[in-house]
Amino acid sequence: MNFLNQNEQAIQYLKNGDYSAAINYYEEQISIEPDIKPYYWYLGLFLLLQGEEVEAQTTWLLAMTDAEPEEVEQWTQDLKQILKLGAEQLQDQYSSAWLIRQHIREISPDDINNLLNLINLSFQLKIYIGEDLTSWGIIEQLQQGTSQEVDVEYLLETLDQVLNFDPLHPQSYELSKACIPYVNNPEKYINILLKAAFQIAVAMSQPEAAGNLAELGLSLDENNLELIRQVATFYQDSGNREKGVGFAKKYYSLLENKIEKVFANHLIIRGLIHTGSGQSAECVSLVKYQKNLLDSYLIENPNNLTEREVLQLYSASFFFPYFQDNLPENLLIRHKIAQICQRNIEHQNSDIIQRNRQRYSLLKLKNQTKPLKIGYVSHCLRTHSVGWLTRWLFQYHNRENFKIYTYLINAQGRVDDLQNWYVQNSDCAYEFPLYASEQIINTITKDELDIIVDLDSITLNFCCKIMALKLAPIQLSWLGWDASEVPTIDYFIADPYVLPENAQDHYQETIWRLPQTYIAVDGFEIANPSLRREHLNIPSHAIVFLTAQSGYKYNLETAKLQMQIIKSVPNSYFLIKDSIKEQALVQEYLIQLADEIGVNSDRLKFMPAVPLASIHRANLMLADILLDTYPYNGATTTMETLWMGIPMVTRVGQQFSARNSYTMMINAGITEGIAWTDEEYVDWGIKLGTDENLRQQISWKLRKNRQMAPLWNGKQFTREMENAYEQMWQKYIEGKN
Repeated sequence: MNFLNQNEQAIQYLKNGDYSAAINYYEEQISIEPDIKPYYWYLGLFLLLQGEEVEAQTTWLLAMTDAEPEEVEQWTQDLKQILKLGAEQLQDQYSSAWLIRQHIREISPDDINNLLNLINLSFQLKIYIGEDLTSWGIIEQLQQGTSQEVDVEYLLETLDQVLNFDPLHPQSYELSKACIPYVNNPEKYINILLKAAFQIAVAMSQPEAAGNLAELGLSLDENNLELIRQVATFYQDSGNREKGVGFAKKYYSLLENKIEKVFANHLIIRGLIHTGSGQSAECVSLVKYQKNLLDSYLIENPNNLTEREVLQLYSASFFFPYFQDNLPENLLIRHKIAQICQRNIEHQNSDIIQRNRQRYSLLKLKNQTKPLKIGYVSHCLRTHSVGWLTRWLFQYHNRENFKIYTYLINAQGRVDDLQNWYVQNSDCAYEFPLYASEQIINTITKDELDIIVDLDSITLNFCCKIMALKLAPIQLSWLGWDASEVPTIDYFIADPYVLPENAQDHYQETIWRLPQTYIAVDGFEIANPSLRREHLNIPSHAIVFLTAQSGYKYNLETAKLQMQIIKSVPNSYFLIKDSIKEQALVQEYLIQLADEIGVNSDRLKFMPAVPLASIHRANLMLADILLDTYPYNGATTTMETLWMGIPMVTRVGQQFSARNSYTMMINAGITEGIAWTDEEYVDWGIKLGTDENLRQQISWKLRKNRQMAPLWNGKQFTREMENAYEQMWQKYIEGKN
C-alpha cells in the first residue's frame, strides 16, 4: 500500500464531499487486502462524515482487536493522523471538523493543539462554554507543563478568542494565567490582555477584574510602562487604593521624560482622589508639585509631542478645581495646555484640517435652508449623570429644523438601557468600539455636520482631540465639565449665574449665556427607598444633614464648616453618602475631623451604596438639609435634591464647578441657603437646622415650583438651546463668529 497515494485519494474524496464513493472504495480495498489497517481508519472517517458514527467506531474497534500490545499505540497514532488529515481538510466545514476532532479527543485526550482547535471551532458553531477549558483538561495541562508541543501562536489566538467572547468567565482568567510559561512574544500576549481588560473596564464596568487580568502581563515584562499605567488606572477606577496608587507611583519612578512625569504625577493624584485620600497631606502636596511640574514644562513650549503625549497633557490639570476656586489661574493653565496641544495636533493632522477648512468656506456659499445637522459627542450618554440630564434635549428637539447625530465613544458592546434610548432617539447614532480614533474622526467627517456639541470636555481627553481637528464649522462645549479651552471651540454654553459677569475675560471660548438656565429636566425617576432612619440608628425627631457627593469632591476646609454646623445644631446628625469602594478611608478622615471640631463620632452616619439611581433619589428623603461641597459643587445630586423638595446650603465661588448649585437653586425658585462666604455657609446651615418652619416653607416652594421653574422645563430649555444653535449658525453664515 502506498500511504502517500492513499492520503491524496482521501483528500480528493474530502474535497469533493463524495463520502459514499469513498466508503465503497475502502470497503473494496479491505476485501482485497484485509490486513492493511489504514483502510479501516479511512473507512471509519468517511462513515463518520456520512453520519454513521456508530459504524465508524465499530470499524476502528474491530480493526484494533487483533493488535499486539506494542502495536496498539502505533495504530492509534496512525488513526489519529488520518483523522487530523480529515479535520484539516474540512476546517471550514465547522460541524464536520468539530465531529472529527471530538473523536481525536477521545483517542488522544492530551493532544493540546487538537483541544485548542476544538475551542476555536466551538466559537464558530456558537456552542462555546468556559467550562470546556476545564472539563477538557486544557488549563490543567498548561498548568502542569505537560504541553511541551503546544503551538504557542495558536494558543495565543485561542486566548484572544476566549477573552473576546467571555472575558469575565473565571476560566478565561485561568487560561490567561496558564499561558504565561509558554509565551515567546510578551508584547502580543500583553496586547491581548489589554484589549480584553479595556472591554471589561469600559463596556462591562468591572475595573477590578480588568486590573487583575492586565496585571498578569507584568510577570513577563515588569517594567512595561503602558501596561503599568493601565493597570494603575483600572485599580483606581475600582477604588483599590493600594494597587491603584502603588502602580501609579511605580510608573512615575520608571520615567525620565518630563511630559511623562507630568502625567504620572497626575495619575498618582487621581489614585489618591478616587480611593478616598484626596484631602490627605500627600495629595495636597502632589497637587502643588503638579503645578510646578506643569509650569516648568509649559515654558518649554514643545512642538514634537506624540499623540499619546498630547492626550495625556490635556488631562494634566484636571483636578485643580477640586482643590482651589481660582478661575483665572485654573483657566490660564488649561489655556496654555490647550494651545500646545493644538499646535501639535495640527502638525500631526494637517491634511484633515486643511480639507475641512476648504469645505467650510464652500458652505457659506450654499443656500442654508436645510435642517441643521447637530452632532453630540460623548462617552457619557448612558447610565451616567450626563446621560440622565441630556435626555430632555433629545426628547424635545424639533426634528424638522434639526437632524441629530450621536457619537457614542467607547460604547460598542455595552449593555445599557439609557444608551439604547439615545440610539433610538437620534436620527443617526454610532456606538464606537475601543481604539476607534480613526473610525470616529472619519465618521464625523463623512457626516458633514454643521455644529458639534462636546459633552465631555477634558473628562475624556480624546474628545479634546476631536474638537481640535475642527470637524464642523461651529463647535461648542456644554454640560459635562468646565470649558476645555481648546482653541477651535467657538462657544461655551452657560447662563446668567453659573459663571461670574467677568468670566469672558478669562475664557478663550465665547460664553453663550442662555436666558435662564444652562440645563433643565422634566424630573427624575424615583423608586421606593431602601433605608429608614431606624436602619442607621438615627432618631425619628433628629435633624439630619446630608452630603451626597462623591468622595473626591470632599474638601477639608468645607468639611470643617460642615462639622461646625453639626456641632451648633442640637440633636443633629451628619449623613454621608459616598460610592468610593474603600469607604473606611473617608470615614476615618471625617471621624478624625469631627473629633478635632468636638463632634461625637456617633453623630456621623454612613449610607450604604445602592444599585440604582432611582433608589438613591428616594433615600435622599432621609435628610432634612443637604450640605453642598465646595470648591466643587454637586450638579446632578443638587438637581435631585431640589426635585425631592429638600432644602440645601451651597457656597458660591467664582469657577464653573463652584457655581453649579447656585444657578440650579435660582432656577428652582429659591435663594434660601445660598452663601457667598464661609461664614454665611455656616449661618445658613445652623438656621435651616434650627428653623423647622423655614425648612417647610422652602420644601413647599420647591414642590410648587416643579410646575413653573425653569430648572424643570425641559421643553423650554430645548427651545432656548435650539435658538442658540440657529443664532450661532446665522453668525457663521454672516462671518461674524
